[in-house]
Amino acid sequence: MDHHTHPGPEAALPVAGEWPAAALPAVLLVSYLAAVLVLRGRGIAWPAARTLAWAAGCLSVGAAVVGPLARPAHHDFTVHMAGHVLLGMLGPLLLVLAAPVTLLLRVLPVRAARPVARLLASRPAGVLAGPLVAGVLNVGGLWVLYRTGLYAAMHTDPLLHALVHVHVAAAGYLFAFAVLGGPDPAPHRSSPQWRAAVLVLAIAAHNILAKTLYAAPPEGVPAEQARAGAELMYYAGAPVEIALIFLVCRPWLLPRERGTVRAAA
Repeated sequence: MDHHTHPGPEAALPVAGEWPAAALPAVLLVSYLAAVLVLRGRGIAWPAARTLAWAAGCLSVGAAVVGPLARPAHHDFTVHMAGHVLLGMLGPLLLVLAAPVTLLLRVLPVRAARPVARLLASRPAGVLAGPLVAGVLNVGGLWVLYRTGLYAAMHTDPLLHALVHVHVAAAGYLFAFAVLGGPDPAPHRSSPQWRAAVLVLAIAAHNILAKTLYAAPPEGVPAEQARAGAELMYYAGAPVEIALIFLVCRPWLLPRERGTVRAAA
């Protein structure tokens, strides 16, 4: 029997190296809540739904980077894929819907907010926020991770392991923002048709990757774990993909609501 596939109860506890990773989502959550309180102190309301989205997003990211979902040792591919869905798909979508940049711009003094606005309007930001570039960084990065030796290497190098997690979360956030075109300010927002087209292509590439993992496991992954992980990637990711499709297509799905908003404006 391979005892490494059945870790004891202590394996579920965070180790020393995981506390910095655990601290980051906590800091982000506390900072967001503090900013909301600052607005309230000024008599400015902030949507509770956005606060809840941010809290849920931080919890999703925290669950993915702490404990067995992130532990390089005692690795199980199915557990890893659960972390991928939380860290690279659900968490980023919730964080984007919380509109953190809008909150930041409202809290900062005008002089401090101007550089942030200029950064958002800059050409490099426009390139990164392009749906196609964001899609390549997001889904293309997953192809590189699982269809090369990178996946096996990350479990023997703690620094590489951490960098992969950072990339997955950042690329997931960037992609969700790029295809949604908001709710934060998006000076370089692409047309809804282009964002929808890139989203469909990205979903197809993501699902094709899941099918290839089912048929051909990554290096060092047992076939049974690969099949279970690929199914989790495919089916657990589907609700997030459906949510993205609905949010992108909402102007067409709810034309009356859009017309009402225009009339009110």
